[in-house]
Amino acid sequence: MKKVYDTAAEALDGLLHDGMLIAAGGFGLCGIPELLIAAIRDAGTKDLTVASNNAGVDDFGLGVLLQSRQIRKMISSYVGENAEFMRQYLSGELELEFNPQGTLAERMRAGGSGIPGFYTRTGVGTVIAEGKEHKEFDGETYVMERGIVADLSIVKAWKADDTGNLVFRKTARNFNPPAAMCGRVCVAEVEEIVPRGSLDPDHIHLPGIYVHRLIQGEHEKRIEQRTTRKREEA
Repeated sequence: MKKVYDTAAEALDGLLHDGMLIAAGGFGLCGIPELLIAAIRDAGTKDLTVASNNAGVDDFGLGVLLQSRQIRKMISSYVGENAEFMRQYLSGELELEFNPQGTLAERMRAGGSGIPGFYTRTGVGTVIAEGKEHKEFDGETYVMERGIVADLSIVKAWKADDTGNLVFRKTARNFNPPAAMCGRVCVAEVEEIVPRGSLDPDHIHLPGIYVHRLIQGEHEKRIEQRTTRKREEA
């Protein structure tokens, strides 16, 4: 089965529809599928629910889909660094489902592993747990969280072979593997596609069984927060 496509638009062809749930990899501006996000913006798909750690910044990453008003709901852990996100949420234009970061990652991993739900102590006694099933184990209260199964996963990796085996670079791995796992269809963008058999099996972070389509492209590597100090005089 062909997995490599020439452009992001071609890789997403036939996969997008209004009202869908998309799981997106990335953390801050690190390891975000920027080319696929741009293609979704250009396609005009709307009323989206997006599960992602955060929503980029105002002019980059998922922030561009907020600016174009294509996202109806975010399932996220962190919502800072994005003034448009804050404006839409506070004005009631955007629905938000908060998740602790570990819970969100496990919800994605569980969904990709065929696990419909799991219990965790994280969030017990807070607004996170309101309306959710509680259960006691060994004298401790746990809250049940549901696994996430998305219509589409979009992720960013460093290298891939043509079968979809993925290698992530350092912290850019972040939410990408669990996000990739939980999609009924996963589309990955990578910096380099290498010949089949050239990747060391022990170095593959996500097996190609989870990846259905691939593109290779140029990526912009931004620094979200730059902190510097004056150079000391010699």
